[in-house]
Amino acid sequence: MEYVKLGSTGLDVSRLCLGTMGFGDRERWIHPWVLEEDDARPVIKHALDAGITFFDTANVYSLGRSEEIVGKALVDYARREEIVLATKVHGRMHEGPNGGGLSRKAILAEVDASLRRLGTEYIDLYLIHRWDYSVPIEETMRALDDVVRSGKVRYIGASAMFAWQFLQAQHVAEVNGWTKFVSMQNHYNLLYREEEREMMPLLRELGVASTPYSPLAAGRLTRDWDADTERARTDRTAQTKYDSTQDTDREIVQQVARIAEQRGLERVHVALAWLLAKDPVVAPIVGATRTGHVDAALGALELELTDEELAALEAPYVPHRVVGALEPGESTHGANASGTRR
Repeated sequence: MEYVKLGSTGLDVSRLCLGTMGFGDRERWIHPWVLEEDDARPVIKHALDAGITFFDTANVYSLGRSEEIVGKALVDYARREEIVLATKVHGRMHEGPNGGGLSRKAILAEVDASLRRLGTEYIDLYLIHRWDYSVPIEETMRALDDVVRSGKVRYIGASAMFAWQFLQAQHVAEVNGWTKFVSMQNHYNLLYREEEREMMPLLRELGVASTPYSPLAAGRLTRDWDADTERARTDRTAQTKYDSTQDTDREIVQQVARIAEQRGLERVHVALAWLLAKDPVVAPIVGATRTGHVDAALGALELELTDEELAALEAPYVPHRVVGALEPGESTHGANASGTRR
């Protein structure tokens, strides 16, 4: 395993981050393919044994159940000081007023709830999961600064927003002497490269790390286009992200398959190696629901693609509709107000 600094910080993270949206409770989450605790624990243990020390979850994943599973496993299998544990806040956790969002009240309540579920005294990286149009950014950034100063959080980051929003938040923090974001968890992969237009250049300029989510486009980059899997059939979020650009996306997937076959490698190696070559990507967030998924991702760390291969992978791409960053009034994950499955 390789370890690198998280952007301009002194924090060391593994070159791969284990994403844990796939661990939880099928009755409490929008994805029916998630692993319950007994099935999730071997995957977490395997990731730790492979040297992965960076773990990402969120309060809204299965309404807290993912945090509980991850926290308990890390207590049992790892030394806390060696782990970089990230979680997120924004999603609606209960009905009624103040059940979600990024108000001071919500952030202060949710950070304590996450700490309880994770079974830890502090969170290494606390991210705002989306932009909250209903709350002044000054209120959000001040609350985040307070949770850092309290010792409950070590660093803060953001996820899935427009570049102008991220820059506004950084500016507000800077002029007030508050804690600034050190990472951006953005939607970025071979099938979705809209982040290259504004967000990635901004992150490079600011010295902020990118930790992309959905690096394999919900698995589409790792299998034949017409492969029949439970996730392909049931993941409505992925269908919303990618189904409208199937013709050009299919060409990209075919290029991944061609290069993998020529190299005698797995497709996941090629897709992740492309992403790892992009500055300032530090650690893609790789979801795994089998130990084999972890092993497959590790192989990408040893692969360096040629300039010709990189060009071939990128050539078919056409502009996509922006997905991830929310417009006013838009909800996340296709979930209803409680965050449970429709």
